[in-house]
Amino acid sequence: MIREFQLEDTQQLLDIYNYYVLNSVVTFDDKELSFEQFTEKVNKINAEYPFLVFEENNEILGYAYGSRFRPKPAYQNTVESTIYLKHSIQGKGIGTKLYSKLIEVLKQQKLHIVLGVLTLPNEASVKLHEKLGFKKVAHLEEVGLKFGKWQDVGVYQLKLST
Repeated sequence: MIREFQLEDTQQLLDIYNYYVLNSVVTFDDKELSFEQFTEKVNKINAEYPFLVFEENNEILGYAYGSRFRPKPAYQNTVESTIYLKHSIQGKGIGTKLYSKLIEVLKQQKLHIVLGVLTLPNEASVKLHEKLGFKKVAHLEEVGLKFGKWQDVGVYQLKLST
């Protein structure tokens, strides 16, 4: 079931996130976040933007949210989207369901553009974004350094309104 984030979800979401911090380049955080750091982060996001979780049998399998793209007032109708799935459940359609619902909620909020910012290469995430209508609009070379290697980032854009 897809539902809104609740404060008691924080530890399960942190566990999902910290797995990616330690084992992948999909996030550029390079140290595990503490419960306090992560709680502050999710509460700030949740106060301003949609924050959804996918739960099955009392276990959170993934989460997705919108967040501020840049702080300047002219960007107020543009949002960055984020999705994380429990690493062991990818490929079961949960990401598509969760991300589709997030896009639907962002449209209801009358936002204009949603941006997915992905570390490349990342075949699964690229496929998800393209499946949902995102178009690649930028490829930033060697903008992040993680695990001693320079990482590229792709920016994928979806227009929500005309």
